[in-house]
Amino acid sequence: MAEPQRSASTQYTDGYVVDDRRRFWTSPLTRRRWANFRANRRAYVSLWTIGTLVVVSLFAEVIANDKPIILGYGGELYAPVLFAYPETTFGGVFETEAVYTSPAVQELIEADGWMIWPPIPFSHDTIDRYTAGVVPEAPSTRHWLGTDDVARDVAARIIYGFRLSVLFGLALTFFSAVIGIAVGATQGYFGGLIDLIGQRVVEIWAGLPVLFVIIILTSLFEPNPIALLLLLLLFNWMALVAVVRAEFLRTRNFDYVNAARAIGERNFTIMTRYVLPNAMVATLTYLPFLLNGSITTLTSLDFLGFGLPAGYPSLGELLAQGKANIQAPWLGLAGFFTLAIMLTLLVFVGEGVRDAFDPRRAAV
Repeated sequence: MAEPQRSASTQYTDGYVVDDRRRFWTSPLTRRRWANFRANRRAYVSLWTIGTLVVVSLFAEVIANDKPIILGYGGELYAPVLFAYPETTFGGVFETEAVYTSPAVQELIEADGWMIWPPIPFSHDTIDRYTAGVVPEAPSTRHWLGTDDVARDVAARIIYGFRLSVLFGLALTFFSAVIGIAVGATQGYFGGLIDLIGQRVVEIWAGLPVLFVIIILTSLFEPNPIALLLLLLLFNWMALVAVVRAEFLRTRNFDYVNAARAIGERNFTIMTRYVLPNAMVATLTYLPFLLNGSITTLTSLDFLGFGLPAGYPSLGELLAQGKANIQAPWLGLAGFFTLAIMLTLLVFVGEGVRDAFDPRRAAV
């Protein structure tokens, strides 16, 4: 039987013929990679575990909050977690938002109603003015992981800090990947003078003392999450440039790429449809480790005091409190185990992705 003619819309990867018009997730190659990933039990369980923790943390306001989830008063239902109600709504005298942790407000509501509280009745910035002893307070039934040195609940701060760290890391990783892939693809595909100038710029930029530059810039203004994200993005994008550039240099002269050029395809179309899928194998393998680095960078800056402002929940700030209060070991241990578990799970997922994209592994 005659061999089917190769067209510019067909890619040959790892022995499989993959039509670029076929849905990526239904191709035999994708099914084989997913089967290999599932065969790695440690990576598969880690993916489900970290995914579950992230989804649960998205509902942190329902898990840890100093406002009731729902309350009934005077025959009507209220949702303080979602809406702000003045104290006068419940028979008080102040027109400002009700402070539900106040015993006076609780007496007003319970006189003609009821409240359903979250499992942890404290938010990340709630200062408990009714602690039993001096702060930092040791773990108890009131504060599962104790309090920090300003009487804030450690468990609540870990939940909110975990969410902030993961979302910040995902955003930084995504935008870094977009910029890094674009720069590396441009250098590798066009080569020549563009590649030469691009490499010199990347080498000079990578040679800067990144940590010192970030510390200097953050000391000039009080950074918020968006400003800190843009600041770290200035340096974080370089991580993927070398990987993508090498893949584009390797595949830019393959037969199917030359065929696409011969039929008049634009350079952008060739880069995105024919060359980029090959480069994405190495890129996707590297992304979990880039996410780990993004989370670690944010934690390090917060630990040194050059990260997010004091009002934000931060795992790095919790570690700094543990260092400053060695008489309260629960602070440092809580922050350490949170980071250790989170980063370990991400490393296991990264190893599973690496093995799944390894063409030397046989189909499971």
